[in-house]
Amino acid sequence: MKIAVLTGAGISAESGLKTFRDSNGLWEGHDVMSVASPEGFKRNPELVLDFYNQRRRQLLEVTPNAAHKALAALEAEHDVTIVTQNVDDLHERAGSSNVLHLHGELLKVRSTFDEQLVLDWKTDLNLGDFCEHNHQLRPHIVWFGEAVPLIEVAAEIVAAADAVLIIGTSMQVYPAAGLIQYARPDARCFFVDPNPSINSNAQLTVFSENATTGVPKAIEALENNI
Repeated sequence: MKIAVLTGAGISAESGLKTFRDSNGLWEGHDVMSVASPEGFKRNPELVLDFYNQRRRQLLEVTPNAAHKALAALEAEHDVTIVTQNVDDLHERAGSSNVLHLHGELLKVRSTFDEQLVLDWKTDLNLGDFCEHNHQLRPHIVWFGEAVPLIEVAAEIVAAADAVLIIGTSMQVYPAAGLIQYARPDARCFFVDPNPSINSNAQLTVFSENATTGVPKAIEALENNI
């Protein structure tokens, strides 16, 4: 069975990975456009690099949780593709082998000269760290105002799926929020989130709980309906 899994910040939060955005809308005390936009990077690159250096250091201190591991274990029986809005590598570290990162990856950087030139990067990124073309490297992150290059691929994955699991995401932020619209009418859908934005219906089953407890229940419900 083909399973598409859509994940957001909620699944990583239980590993101790803080979500960027605070309750007041600020990202770690910063206006989002100052640390996550091309304009912000042009205006104050040191601030932006420091912001992501802190996120990168934190990522290397946490580990995958039960929800990540349960999704990885699904691969033993099914064709699973994870489409994540998260920029961490916790799905991969848990053992998932087919992960599509919509918003980029924190442990990668790319050239400001050639966006196709992407490098693995686990240490701090500083001004003066250049690519082979002698241009500054930047975080490999899709910032506000930039296109989401893999969104069409993600839509195709959802459209081909027999079942769709949505985990730890509000499904309110576009374009990612629109992906569920591509699910086939006969596809079973499951939504795991402590504060779900939608209710259960004939096609969708909602689990109003955290990912670590809700994902195993969703998987059990899915497999009982095969």
